[in-house]
Amino acid sequence: MNKKNYTTQMDAARKGILTEQMKAVAASEHYTPEQIMHYVAEGKVVICSNKKHASLKAAGVGSMLRTKINANIGISRDCRDYDLEMEKVMSAVKLGADAIMDLSSHGNTRPFRQKLIESCPVMIGTVPVYDAVIHFQKDLKELTAKDFIDVVRLHAEDGVDFVTLHCGITRKTLEQIKGNQRKMNIVSRGGSLVFAWMSMTGEENPFYEYFNDILEICEKHDVTVSLGDACRPGCLADATDVCQIEELVRLGELTKRAWSHNVQVMVEGPGHVPLNQIAANIEVQKTLCMGAPFYVLGPLVTDIAPGYDHITAAIGGAVAAANGASFLCYVTPAEHLALPDIDDVRQGIIASRIAAHAADIAKGIPYAREIDDRMADARRNLDWDKQFEYALDADTAKKIRESRLPEDDHSDTCSMCGKFCAVRSMNKAIKGELIDIL
Repeated sequence: MNKKNYTTQMDAARKGILTEQMKAVAASEHYTPEQIMHYVAEGKVVICSNKKHASLKAAGVGSMLRTKINANIGISRDCRDYDLEMEKVMSAVKLGADAIMDLSSHGNTRPFRQKLIESCPVMIGTVPVYDAVIHFQKDLKELTAKDFIDVVRLHAEDGVDFVTLHCGITRKTLEQIKGNQRKMNIVSRGGSLVFAWMSMTGEENPFYEYFNDILEICEKHDVTVSLGDACRPGCLADATDVCQIEELVRLGELTKRAWSHNVQVMVEGPGHVPLNQIAANIEVQKTLCMGAPFYVLGPLVTDIAPGYDHITAAIGGAVAAANGASFLCYVTPAEHLALPDIDDVRQGIIASRIAAHAADIAKGIPYAREIDDRMADARRNLDWDKQFEYALDADTAKKIRESRLPEDDHSDTCSMCGKFCAVRSMNKAIKGELIDIL
């Protein structure tokens, strides 16, 4: 059967059609194509693959697959260098990002988005509500429900693979938030815009009210809906509260509606969450959203580490992914402070990749630990070149070693232990060789 016989990857899977994307995901994830097709049909794996994204190398997102990493980029009013943002994109992809989200909130965004789609081999996501004000050059209150839906259509037509839509907050949420039940109210940028628009216009959330229209657009272009968590907690005190869970219940209902249109779904999750609540959050999402892939920001496990939130997020991300989260949105050292620069992006990607890899080992993803075993062999053999080859960030590893080489034989030791090196001593002892220290 050819492409005209199905609309989306989910539609193809349900019809028993093996797409090239399914075959590619199966090969990279060590599953059979039929297994991937089954998971896509169920909604437990998504393959974000807009029909117009010709440069895309297909990847799957699901709890039984390798945990994927997203990097957020995009210009703001205060930092508006498109070339620099593209440099960040290419750096993130080189470092192993599986997706790029363009969160631009200023300027002429469409050419940049189109350039991303033309040149970037990983999944591209956007948040259309950001772009509505920019595209129509109207202030928030002047936008209509139709304007919001038209921007979703524009992004789909451009070739975006997934869109974050804050469909889960309604007018009921207004009263919950205004009742001062939270320390941080709403910290989702998109969620706050929808909340503000509802407050000013008196109308219902357009992404909720016109969800069927959105699904028609997404089905036509094979765009995955990433159901945004407008009420994600922005501090530990708000974690797992009524606002968050009520929204998650609604996202579960919207997941079913999307699946009835053969539209693929991811569900977004918190946010700031104490370490001891993360596993429970994942279990609740699995139940309410029927195993749809869970896409989490962090979670950040403490509120007091500005400048180091890539670490707080990596701690939470490892626990979340080990318990079933499928997709980690990176957090950089600039979180809560500024737009990330290239070094922030690098640190955010590496921290998230460490978290994802640790989780994949914990949950037994096929062949996940293979590279760790190779690294162990390289370290036992004191093979520095192989150690760099297997390192997540070879450049940093080389830079550290070469900046502090030992005075004696460089091949045997490092400047930490010198000839006291345990590995060197054991290798020589087992061979029956003299172990010279002094």
